[in-house]
Amino acid sequence: MDTTSKGRGKNKLERNDRLVRLALLVVAFSAVSILLVITVFIVGQGTPIMFKYGLKSFLAGANWYPSEQLFGLWPMIVGSLFVTAGALVIGIPFGLACAIVLTEFSSKRVRRFIKPVIELLAGIPSVVYGFMGVIILVPFIRETFGGPGLSVLAVSIILGVMILPTIISISVDSLQAVPPSYREGSIALGATRWQTVKMVLFPAARSGIIASIILGMGRAIGETMATIMVAGNAAEIPRSLLAPVRTLTSNIALEMSYATGEHREALFATGVVLFVIIMVLNTIANATSAKRRKQP
Repeated sequence: MDTTSKGRGKNKLERNDRLVRLALLVVAFSAVSILLVITVFIVGQGTPIMFKYGLKSFLAGANWYPSEQLFGLWPMIVGSLFVTAGALVIGIPFGLACAIVLTEFSSKRVRRFIKPVIELLAGIPSVVYGFMGVIILVPFIRETFGGPGLSVLAVSIILGVMILPTIISISVDSLQAVPPSYREGSIALGATRWQTVKMVLFPAARSGIIASIILGMGRAIGETMATIMVAGNAAEIPRSLLAPVRTLTSNIALEMSYATGEHREALFATGVVLFVIIMVLNTIANATSAKRRKQP
């Protein structure tokens, strides 16, 4: 009888185990399915008009006048790349410098206080960053450098600040995950603290640091509200850092509320282009990270 009870208990545990695995599999595939549905919907809504007017005129066209059936996205593509590059130029040096200081040159007490404060910045709504940009940054740029103030420079600074929590938090975790023996061995060989960081810790934590940059880049290129507030939103190719700019995300957010017909389809096509750009940038970054990891 005991043997029978044990057999039933074992069968019940195995059945429960299969049910749990099945439930987890369903949840995993549901997440993938949602992403697939979104992708199919956007592509299905956006690609017909791209092929109707031609990919070249749609992607390389310099004029965006939906009322005249001119759907050139090139100014928005250039604007998105400009502000993303500007945000990375600002965010990467400051973010990595802060991560190094918190990890290697500050006490545990200071790190326990500052790191949560930095992570708290990620929870601030983007509209607050945009409001601060409009009130403080835009007038400063206008009075100091000239121009309208609403510009590539203003967007780059705001987005650079917004991606700092992502870069700092993940970089700190990556540097802290490096085994202490790496530091101790380097210092024992006569290296200074900075040489240890540069020659030992950075290569060891490279994959995590690159991941933080990729996530920051995704945040920058996908930001909408703060960009709308400080960019100027002129659908023209920016000729300087002080020129107004419109990004792909801003283009969708500004016009989707009243768009109809081909105009609406063109905005969906804008989403397709944005999706492809993000995928290409992430693929390049991941490929670069994988290549560096293979190097001795």
